[in-house]
Formats: sequence, structure tokens, C-alpha cells
Amino acid sequence: MIIGIDASRAFLKQRTGIEEYSYQVIKHLADRQTSLTKETSDCQVVLYLRKNQEIDFILPKNWNARVIQWPRFWTQIGLSLEMIFHPVDTLFIPAHTVPVVHSKNTIVTIHGLEYEFCPKAYSPWETFYMRWSIKNSCRWAKKIIAVSNNTKQDLIKLYKVPENKIEVIYEGYGSIGKSQIQNPKSQINTKYQTLNTKYLLFIGRLEERKNIIGIIKAFEILKEHYKIPHKLILAGKFGYGEQEIRHELENINCSKSIILSGYVSEEEKWELLKSADIFLFPTFYEGFGLPVLEAQSLGVPVVAGNNSSIPEIAGDSALLVDSTNAEEMADEIKRLIYDENLKNDIIKKGYENVKRFSWDKCAREIAELINTNG
Repeated sequence: MIIGIDASRAFLKQRTGIEEYSYQVIKHLADRQTSLTKETSDCQVVLYLRKNQEIDFILPKNWNARVIQWPRFWTQIGLSLEMIFHPVDTLFIPAHTVPVVHSKNTIVTIHGLEYEFCPKAYSPWETFYMRWSIKNSCRWAKKIIAVSNNTKQDLIKLYKVPENKIEVIYEGYGSIGKSQIQNPKSQINTKYQTLNTKYLLFIGRLEERKNIIGIIKAFEILKEHYKIPHKLILAGKFGYGEQEIRHELENINCSKSIILSGYVSEEEKWELLKSADIFLFPTFYEGFGLPVLEAQSLGVPVVAGNNSSIPEIAGDSALLVDSTNAEEMADEIKRLIYDENLKNDIIKKGYENVKRFSWDKCAREIAELINTNG
């Protein structure tokens, strides 16, 4: 038996949400405790990589990597050709795009249909390709992994996917964050100008769907009406809507208190999270919402949007707000800043909430699904 896994997203040097999911799932599947290969000697696992990608952990003896040297349309052409010349018994795609040529036993993870709910946040080409690829992925796959019940219901309602074809398997979170921190705090403080100042933090792509302008407006209210001493760190690369975000920053009085960090490394991310006073995640749509769990795992209270999968993932362990209402967002942030009892209660609930999720649990459930449907 041969199991193929698309690892092309997992070993990028700068990983964001879906890339991090791919990396963590593959890394934990490689742990023998997941029993992906049913402990049989004749089972082989093949990881498909792009050129110049390197695996940074030890693979089991019956695992090997194969580099597919294809410059463009890597999945639909390169991986399809690999399936023609070297077919596998089961193909696992952790990042929602199944190749045209695929195993009859293909399992794919769908992370969310953000482009259907926030169409202005994507170019026409991006919307067309994602809709085409995800619709076909759902049609071609034998089983679909949805990262939340919310995503499952979206697939059923929008794409008419049969309910019995979908398995909900929650993502995990980076529980080893504390031990990963390597940068001395003084370096982080100097780089991001935090010094000993309290700060509010957002981590993710700076784009329209993430409601960056709403966060900026709420911060302006907090500065002007409540005179909070905090800074605001927006950590991440710009995406769609950069011009509008920069225009907003140029037209507010508190712009000097807002820090644009650009992309942050894994170590910097955990250090910034650990020292944040409040983590902000009032986005317009999320298939899962991993940053919420990462913040909670370090005892940072969260203010997040009351939409899509967030109520399912966070429940009452975060303060949930109307993402379109900057004043409501500012009020909830203010409550956390000035009400110590509320803040401690939210932190306590956050610690309890993250116990429901782990990458080990996620990988075990995926391994079971692969073994059952292989």
C-alpha cells in the first residue's frame, strides 16, 4: 500500500495558516504513535515537495520524499503527472486543492470558503480559481475533512456536498510555543518599539477580510475617548486592501502608536503573543481561527468576531463582538483593560478551552480516516 501526501505547502519558509496546518499535520502523522501505516512493513508513505524545499524533521523508515520539479501549476500538472506515472493507493491533500489526476481514495482538507462570504477581499482570478478548485476537490475526493462544523455546513449549503462525505476534524494549536521562544525579550522590545508599554496585538495577513481598518478605528476610539496607554501591533504581511489600510493609518491621530511589524518569524510570533495585553481577532470570516487558540494557550485574553467558526472554536472563552461595529469592539477591549476580574475570568476560560484541541489529536483522527478509507 502506498500513501501519497501533498507536502508542497508544509515546508515553505514563511508559513501562514494553511501552510502551518499542513506542516503540523504531516509532522504529527510521521510520529509512529499515529499508526498511519497500520504498522505493516509493506506500507509506504511518499511526501511530494516542490524544488528547494527541505524537511526539518526525521522521517520514519517507510517514509520518503519526492521532489516534483514543475515550475507552474504544480498541483494540476506536476502532481497529476506524478499520479499518472507513479500512482498511489491513497492520496491525502491537506490544503484543499486536489489534482485533476488523483487516486480514487483521495482525502482532502477544506479550510473554509472565505471568498464566498468576503468576495471583495479577493481578485476575480483568485475567486474563480478557488471556487473551481474547491468545488472539484469536493467532487473528486472520497472523503472531505472540514476543520469546523461551520465549514461543513457551508459546504453542504453552498456546494451541495453530501453530509456523509464530510468529517469534521478540528485543527490543533502550537502548545510548544513557550519552549520555541529564542529571541531575548530585549531584542523583541527594541525591534517592535514596545519597551515596557502594554500593547494590543493582531497577528495575520493585513487585508480587508481580517478587518484591519475596523481594528484601527476601534483603537482610535480607545485612544481618544479612554486614553489607554497601549500601543497596537499589527503583525503580518499586507494582502488585499493594502492601499485602503495605509490610507486609514494616514488619517488618524494615533498613527504613531500603531506598529506595522511585517512578517514575523515563529519565535517572534510567540514572544509577541506572550507579552500582549489583549489579542484582537475581529475578522469577518474564519474557517477555524487558530490564532485565537495560540493566544489563549499563553494566557492572553481574546476579543474576536462573533461570526463564522469563531463562536464554535472560542465559545464563552473570548469576548465576541460584531466585527462591523468599531464602537462595540472598543467597548469590549476597554472592559478587559479596566475590569481585572473579567480579564482573569476570560484567561481562565481560555486555558480550559484550548484543552479541546491539539495537533496530536488532529493527526490521530486524520490517520484513522486514511486507514479506514485506504
